[in-house]
Amino acid sequence: MMFTLTGKVALVTGASRGIGRAIAGRLAAQGALVVAAARGDNARASVDDIAAAGGRAEALTLDVTDAAAVEAAPADIVKRHGRLDIVVSNAGVTRDQLLMRMKRDDWDAVLATNLTATFLLTQAAMRPMLKQRGGRIIAISSVVGQTGNAGQSNYAASKAGLIGFAKALAREVASRSITVNVVAPGMIDTDMTRAIAEKAQVDWSAQIPLGRLGTVDEVAAAVSFLASDEASYITGHVLAVNGGMYM
Repeated sequence: MMFTLTGKVALVTGASRGIGRAIAGRLAAQGALVVAAARGDNARASVDDIAAAGGRAEALTLDVTDAAAVEAAPADIVKRHGRLDIVVSNAGVTRDQLLMRMKRDDWDAVLATNLTATFLLTQAAMRPMLKQRGGRIIAISSVVGQTGNAGQSNYAASKAGLIGFAKALAREVASRSITVNVVAPGMIDTDMTRAIAEKAQVDWSAQIPLGRLGTVDEVAAAVSFLASDEASYITGHVLAVNGGMYM
């Protein structure tokens, strides 16, 4: 039996492909009305998939580095649907480079998209959630935020930052029945990881105790659990979906 999210309204950023698309689909399959956000019209395919499967979704054009747009999105959703119950901050970018060669722009772009956007979005979503006296905030971090990785000091800092952010906020809003949690995926089989693996000719599965890459659906399942009423006593937690790569 899947957890039911019937009657809930969810916002998922970076919902056009990979993990974000899977999360949007999973939440909709469980009954949530999903607002799938991405740049341009990129979330349209995700919404079409959800509709074809009998779910409810709408596409939202959103660049998470546009502060004004990010701050306005939760209020707009509440205006249209009367509530906002679940926010999944998933949009992320990489700009990998050894620190000695990393340009300030590469640092700023990754922190702006992966960390600052989560701060702005969550801050805006808090208003309706505090009024409702309930909500679920879920940030998508990474195993790299827990272990570090050469050439990814910007990405690791942004993903580790999400963990500290979530733990601090969880303490602030717990009295209003709002939970704040993190899902930290390991090596997940996506277009991005396949391209990197091919280029570097590495076999990541050798470093993973379970001996394989994870799937986007396995990450989405973890998110949907944390979004559900069954997870109402879990907050400030980092749920690692990494096949044992980091324990």
